[in-house]
Amino acid sequence: MASLMDDLTKVLESETVKYKELLDLSESLREALIESDVPAVERLTANQEEVSNEIQSLEHRRARIMNDIAVVLNKDPKSLKVSDLETSLASQPALQAQLSSVRSDLRDTMDSLKQVNRVNQTLLRQSMELLEFDLNLFRSMRQAPETANYNKSAVNTGDLLGSRGFDAKQ
Repeated sequence: MASLMDDLTKVLESETVKYKELLDLSESLREALIESDVPAVERLTANQEEVSNEIQSLEHRRARIMNDIAVVLNKDPKSLKVSDLETSLASQPALQAQLSSVRSDLRDTMDSLKQVNRVNQTLLRQSMELLEFDLNLFRSMRQAPETANYNKSAVNTGDLLGSRGFDAKQ
Protein backbone atom coordinates (compact mmCIF):
# COMPACT_ATOMS: atom_id res chain seq x y z
CA MET A 1 0.00 0.00 0.00
CA ALA A 2 2.83 2.40 0.84
CA SER A 3 4.40 1.92 -2.59
CA LEU A 4 1.05 2.62 -4.25
CA MET A 5 0.71 5.82 -2.24
CA ASP A 6 4.24 6.85 -3.21
CA ASP A 7 3.42 6.17 -6.85
CA LEU A 8 0.23 8.20 -6.52
CA THR A 9 2.00 11.19 -4.98
CA LYS A 10 4.70 11.06 -7.66
CA VAL A 11 2.09 11.00 -10.42
CA LEU A 12 0.16 13.85 -8.80
CA GLU A 13 3.38 15.86 -8.47
CA SER A 14 4.17 15.20 -12.14
CA GLU A 15 0.67 16.27 -13.10
CA THR A 16 1.09 19.47 -11.10
CA VAL A 17 4.34 20.23 -12.93
CA LYS A 18 2.69 19.63 -16.31
CA TYR A 19 -0.35 21.73 -15.39
CA LYS A 20 1.96 24.56 -14.31
CA GLU A 21 3.71 24.26 -17.67
CA LEU A 22 0.31 24.42 -19.35
CA LEU A 23 -0.54 27.45 -17.23
CA ASP A 24 2.63 29.23 -18.39
CA LEU A 25 1.78 28.42 -22.01
CA SER A 26 -1.78 29.69 -21.52
CA GLU A 27 -0.51 32.96 -20.08
CA SER A 28 1.84 33.34 -23.05
CA LEU A 29 -1.10 32.57 -25.32
CA ARG A 30 -3.07 35.37 -23.69
CA GLU A 31 -0.28 37.81 -24.51
CA ALA A 32 -0.10 36.53 -28.09
CA LEU A 33 -3.85 36.93 -28.46
CA ILE A 34 -3.71 40.48 -27.16
CA GLU A 35 -0.91 41.31 -29.60
CA SER A 36 -2.68 39.44 -32.46
CA ASP A 37 0.50 37.46 -33.10
CA VAL A 38 -0.91 34.59 -35.18
CA PRO A 39 2.38 32.62 -35.59
CA ALA A 40 2.92 32.73 -31.82
CA VAL A 41 -0.66 31.58 -31.24
CA GLU A 42 -0.11 28.63 -33.58
CA ARG A 43 3.18 27.69 -31.90
CA LEU A 44 1.75 28.01 -28.39
CA THR A 45 -1.32 25.99 -29.31
CA ALA A 46 0.86 23.19 -30.65
CA ASN A 47 2.92 23.25 -27.43
CA GLN A 48 -0.26 23.16 -25.37
CA GLU A 49 -1.41 20.12 -27.28
CA GLU A 50 1.87 18.31 -26.56
CA VAL A 51 1.64 19.08 -22.84
CA SER A 52 -2.02 18.02 -22.82
CA ASN A 53 -1.04 14.66 -24.30
CA GLU A 54 1.54 14.21 -21.55
CA ILE A 55 -1.07 15.12 -18.94
CA GLN A 56 -3.46 12.61 -20.43
CA SER A 57 -0.89 9.81 -20.09
CA LEU A 58 -0.31 10.83 -16.46
CA GLU A 59 -4.07 10.77 -15.90
CA HIS A 60 -4.18 7.19 -17.18
CA ARG A 61 -1.36 6.22 -14.81
CA ARG A 62 -3.17 7.91 -11.93
CA ALA A 63 -6.39 6.07 -12.76
CA ARG A 64 -4.55 2.72 -12.79
CA ILE A 65 -2.93 3.47 -9.43
CA MET A 66 -6.26 4.58 -7.95
CA ASN A 67 -7.82 1.36 -9.24
CA ASP A 68 -5.06 -0.69 -7.56
CA ILE A 69 -5.52 1.24 -4.30
CA ALA A 70 -9.27 0.63 -4.45
CA VAL A 71 -8.67 -3.10 -4.84
CA VAL A 72 -6.31 -3.10 -1.84
CA LEU A 73 -8.78 -1.10 0.27
CA ASN A 74 -11.74 -3.17 -0.99
CA LYS A 75 -13.59 -0.08 -2.23
CA ASP A 76 -15.36 0.78 -5.45
CA PRO A 77 -12.70 2.04 -7.93
CA LYS A 78 -15.17 4.40 -9.63
CA SER A 79 -16.14 6.23 -6.46
CA LEU A 80 -12.73 6.38 -4.75
CA LYS A 81 -11.25 9.88 -4.69
CA VAL A 82 -7.98 11.29 -3.45
CA SER A 83 -9.86 13.12 -0.69
CA ASP A 84 -11.23 9.73 0.46
CA LEU A 85 -7.66 8.45 0.63
CA GLU A 86 -6.66 11.41 2.77
CA THR A 87 -9.31 10.59 5.33
CA SER A 88 -8.42 6.89 5.31
CA LEU A 89 -4.78 7.75 6.05
CA ALA A 90 -5.58 9.24 9.47
CA SER A 91 -3.34 6.63 11.11
CA GLN A 92 -0.38 7.76 8.95
CA PRO A 93 -0.14 11.54 9.40
CA ALA A 94 3.08 11.99 7.39
CA LEU A 95 1.67 10.26 4.33
CA GLN A 96 -1.64 12.05 4.81
CA ALA A 97 0.07 15.46 4.96
CA GLN A 98 2.13 14.71 1.86
CA LEU A 99 -0.94 13.64 -0.12
CA SER A 100 -2.91 16.62 1.13
CA SER A 101 -0.13 19.01 0.12
CA VAL A 102 0.19 17.57 -3.37
CA ARG A 103 -3.58 17.57 -3.83
CA SER A 104 -4.01 21.21 -2.72
CA ASP A 105 -1.12 22.32 -4.95
CA LEU A 106 -2.70 20.57 -7.92
CA ARG A 107 -6.10 22.08 -7.11
CA ASP A 108 -4.63 25.61 -6.87
CA THR A 109 -2.84 25.17 -10.20
CA MET A 110 -6.04 23.90 -11.82
CA ASP A 111 -8.02 26.88 -10.49
CA SER A 112 -5.45 29.30 -11.92
CA LEU A 113 -5.52 27.46 -15.24
CA LYS A 114 -9.32 27.66 -15.38
CA GLN A 115 -9.20 31.40 -14.80
CA VAL A 116 -6.58 31.99 -17.51
CA ASN A 117 -8.50 29.78 -19.94
CA ARG A 118 -11.70 31.77 -19.31
CA VAL A 119 -9.83 34.98 -20.17
CA ASN A 120 -8.35 33.36 -23.29
CA GLN A 121 -11.79 32.13 -24.33
CA THR A 122 -13.16 35.66 -24.03
CA LEU A 123 -10.24 37.06 -26.02
CA LEU A 124 -10.74 34.46 -28.76
CA ARG A 125 -14.46 35.19 -28.93
CA GLN A 126 -13.78 38.92 -29.22
CA SER A 127 -11.15 38.30 -31.90
CA MET A 128 -13.61 36.22 -33.89
CA GLU A 129 -16.27 38.93 -33.59
CA LEU A 130 -13.78 41.53 -34.78
CA LEU A 131 -12.79 39.35 -37.74
CA GLU A 132 -16.44 38.83 -38.64
CA PHE A 133 -17.01 42.60 -38.45
CA ASP A 134 -14.00 43.22 -40.72
CA LEU A 135 -15.19 40.63 -43.23
CA ASN A 136 -18.66 42.14 -43.30
CA LEU A 137 -17.14 45.56 -43.79
CA PHE A 138 -15.02 44.36 -46.73
CA ARG A 139 -17.98 42.58 -48.28
CA SER A 140 -20.14 45.67 -48.00
CA MET A 141 -17.42 47.79 -49.59
CA ARG A 142 -17.33 45.49 -52.62
CA GLN A 143 -21.09 45.33 -52.97
CA ALA A 144 -22.88 48.12 -54.74
CA PRO A 145 -26.23 49.47 -53.55
CA GLU A 146 -29.41 47.88 -54.79
CA THR A 147 -31.46 49.58 -57.47
CA ALA A 148 -35.06 50.55 -56.99
CA ASN A 149 -36.28 48.27 -59.78
CA TYR A 150 -39.57 46.50 -59.30
CA ASN A 151 -41.09 43.58 -61.17
CA LYS A 152 -44.71 43.23 -62.34
CA SER A 153 -45.95 42.23 -58.88
CA ALA A 154 -44.38 45.33 -57.28
CA VAL A 155 -41.61 43.41 -55.56
CA ASN A 156 -38.08 44.79 -55.44
CA THR A 157 -35.89 42.77 -57.80
CA GLY A 158 -32.75 43.44 -55.74
CA ASP A 159 -30.61 44.22 -58.78
CA LEU A 160 -27.23 45.64 -57.93
CA LEU A 161 -25.48 48.54 -59.56
CA GLY A 162 -22.07 47.84 -61.04
CA SER A 163 -19.99 46.04 -58.46
CA ARG A 164 -16.56 46.77 -59.87
CA GLY A 165 -14.27 49.08 -58.00
CA PHE A 166 -13.47 51.33 -60.98
CA ASP A 167 -15.08 51.15 -64.38
CA ALA A 168 -13.66 53.63 -66.87
CA LYS A 169 -14.26 53.62 -70.59
CA GLN A 170 -11.95 55.37 -72.94
